[in-house]
Amino acid sequence: MSSEIATNRKAGRDFHILEKYEAGLELKGTEVKSIRAGKINVSDAFARVENNQLFLYGCDIQPWLTAGDWYNHAPKRPRRLLLHKREILKLASATAIKGCTLPLLRMYWKNRRVKVEIGVGKGKTHSDQRQDLKEKVELREAQREMARFNQRM
Repeated sequence: MSSEIATNRKAGRDFHILEKYEAGLELKGTEVKSIRAGKINVSDAFARVENNQLFLYGCDIQPWLTAGDWYNHAPKRPRRLLLHKREILKLASATAIKGCTLPLLRMYWKNRRVKVEIGVGKGKTHSDQRQDLKEKVELREAQREMARFNQRM
């Protein structure tokens, strides 16, 4: 089994990531089984500090099909993230700055536990996104030319 569960590719496009943090995730048993089955979407997931605790919002974990209705979980419920108190306070002060948010970057397995990587992100403007796309195209063209040159030799 691969250690990578899901990646939020939109976060890299929409935000400048300033810092990254690893956090544990408080889950129910049916949520873990759904994650193992690959029934997860993290494209709109973000974290928020409330009452000195960190919660994950927008993470869509589909209900496990073979569980009964009374035992299953809500797909988009807020889930608590597990971090040290000093890290939570540091994140709370970082999000107090205008334009900063805590997007979920990726979700992965570590020692049979589900971990998430969240980042302190500052939103990119439209011109920043265009500049990144331009740099990516230029890099791809340079690599293509290097490959052509190496094939001729």
